[in-house]
Amino acid sequence: GGLGILTGLTQPSPEDLRQEIRRCRTMTDKPFGVNLTILPMLIPADYDGYARVIAEERVAMVEVAGGSPKKYIGLWHEHGVKVLHKSATLRHAEKAVEAGVDLIEIVGYEASIAGGQPGDEIGLWVALTKALNVIHAKTGGRLPIVASGASGTGRQLAAAIAMGAAGITMATRFLATQEAPIHSAIKEKLAEPATDERCTTIVLSQLSNATRVFKNKVAGEIRDIEFAGGPVDFSRVAPLASGKRSKEMWQQSGDWDDAMWSCGQSVGLIEDVPSCKDLLRRIVAEAEAQLQGGAACVTSSKL
Repeated sequence: GGLGILTGLTQPSPEDLRQEIRRCRTMTDKPFGVNLTILPMLIPADYDGYARVIAEERVAMVEVAGGSPKKYIGLWHEHGVKVLHKSATLRHAEKAVEAGVDLIEIVGYEASIAGGQPGDEIGLWVALTKALNVIHAKTGGRLPIVASGASGTGRQLAAAIAMGAAGITMATRFLATQEAPIHSAIKEKLAEPATDERCTTIVLSQLSNATRVFKNKVAGEIRDIEFAGGPVDFSRVAPLASGKRSKEMWQQSGDWDDAMWSCGQSVGLIEDVPSCKDLLRRIVAEAEAQLQGGAACVTSSKL
């Protein structure tokens, strides 16, 4: 019942992404998407090349985060690719709607955000409500809006649907699944009782690129540099925020304390490491029960 999304920039080149998309197609006949996070200051990459491969491979959907999708929307639509924009604020969502996206994903500050600007510290409860009111009014309700904000349970799916959203996205929760291709030590850390919703922090905010990450030694070192006073020298932060360092943690060492890695507050809702199938079935069953319970609260009355 879920739409899986490949993270494009985990592949070292556009052609590597092409091969990963094709490998995914050998493993499922279901639709899937690709995320393209556009953050040139933090991640220098061949964004034009990645966008071209996503179009040429005709994936079902591209999730764009960080930057504007406007440059690539025509290309993607020509190849039948639906475009979802991951919007940290209502103003970003409105610009994405004007650019012609097919879906909007509203991200609350409690999520594993990236690219946040000063003043963007708005939780999903308010951000989603306002986006539904404003965007549905402008589009006649035709544009699906997806909720993203530390989601990981059926209760949250039911809440999003009851508010008028089309569904939820989950990221952190899927790290703690049997299929997630990361070191088992990290999965165990995520699922242990001591890891709760207070185990995240914001880094890079002083560079106008606020990112929610797991609270560990490296995150603390980054914050120390940011708040030492005076202008922040990114060259001091870069080795700590390095994608290469994170990849070594995910794939080799499993040392959750030795890299900067994105993590939403939904980490506080993780209690086990199920299969993706069992997780999704559990979420759907819980959401159905919550929606049915909510519907029972509706009574007819005569004034």
